[in-house]
Amino acid sequence: MPDHRIPVTVLTGFLGSGKTTLLNRILTEKHGQRIAVIENEFGEIGIDHDLVINADEEIFEMNNGCICCTVRGDLIRILGNLARRRDKFDRIVLETTGMADPGPVAQTFFVDDDIKDEFYLDGIITLVDAGHVNQHLDDSDEVMAQIAFADMIVLNKTDLVDQKALSSLQARLRDMNKLAQIILANMANAPLDKVLDVGGFDLGRALETNPAFLEPEYPFEWGGLFNLKAGEHTLALDTGPDPDMSALWTRVDEALPTSLTVLAEKVFRHFAQPAHRAGNGDLITAGDIHWKLQLATPSTLHLQVPADGMYALFTQHTPEEFDTRLYDVNEHVCEPVDEHFFNAGHIHDDAVSSVAFEFEGSLDPEKFDAWLSVLLRTDGADLFRMKGILAIKGDDRRMVFQGVHMLFDNIPGALWGDEVPGNRLVFIGRNLNRDYLEGALKQCLS
Repeated sequence: MPDHRIPVTVLTGFLGSGKTTLLNRILTEKHGQRIAVIENEFGEIGIDHDLVINADEEIFEMNNGCICCTVRGDLIRILGNLARRRDKFDRIVLETTGMADPGPVAQTFFVDDDIKDEFYLDGIITLVDAGHVNQHLDDSDEVMAQIAFADMIVLNKTDLVDQKALSSLQARLRDMNKLAQIILANMANAPLDKVLDVGGFDLGRALETNPAFLEPEYPFEWGGLFNLKAGEHTLALDTGPDPDMSALWTRVDEALPTSLTVLAEKVFRHFAQPAHRAGNGDLITAGDIHWKLQLATPSTLHLQVPADGMYALFTQHTPEEFDTRLYDVNEHVCEPVDEHFFNAGHIHDDAVSSVAFEFEGSLDPEKFDAWLSVLLRTDGADLFRMKGILAIKGDDRRMVFQGVHMLFDNIPGALWGDEVPGNRLVFIGRNLNRDYLEGALKQCLS
């Protein structure tokens, strides 16, 4: 029988590999398909939306974290909304952040029943920067995962390397993923008829790469089930490996199974919501609220339980790491009647981060170019990606700039028109000095 579900193409690849360039080609070339786009940002402010050429396609942006972790709830929500408007488009293209492991993204289309009924994963397209990928192949789990899970590898920017280096890189990629088709490209000029019609994600190969593929990854490591009385309880925590910890309480519906693995699929979406901060002495409630507990010092929080019943607690770290203890209204220790340790997924390189800046005013082009040339010369190896929209003195157009390591490019964009000119920039790299970058940028204002 024909498959009436909506095909989804995932574009992935490390920072600066050319994902947005390929996406712009998909949106502007004639291929006869109506496309909805989902973008994911790694940073504090959205940039990619402005780097995508204006088109009739709809663009949805998620910018509260890595799509492979807390954003999965956002992804399911957006896909659910799109399913109700399926007559408006033929396909979805999902562009992940360069820091994303595509495994959990693909996982969504296999473990969530509602999504499985409406969508299928047509393929994972991984872009690889031929000029720079060797710097990350040995020390980045994300890069290796992006290549391992690819149905098609677009080896981009081949003009940056000679034939010997290109052949060596192709051989190494084939060793990492023997089943993926490799297409050579410059400026992401891969044939769109192949990119948009891979023919289906290979679940068997995914399981061969990672036997635990169908076990969901969550933004929490532990869950515990408690039988609590109404009233104010006490949650005591010591300092641990992080200065804060995400946590969420949920009331267990007596009519539903009390399995923690079932409850995990119900509550993990709440972790994609903005967190409410709470610290020593604060009151938190046992409801579906994402709490960020501030734990720089040993802390005691007051937990308000609205009614007698079963409650589940899900925490970013295990109780042992923070010596977590729960006391009831009579100051007796509450022990969980059941607990489960979850697959918490991958861990990003803590030294890799993003910093973002947004400020009004126009940049002096000479000052900015002089500072940027010094920055790239001294710190280019640690600057994986730079991108932004700039306001340049004497120019009434937006300036779109993008950089990868020590390579840099900028092109004029749309007119500012009635909009107040301003600057939005994102730097992604290792050991970034936010104060220095911000101070230097503002020194470049005219």
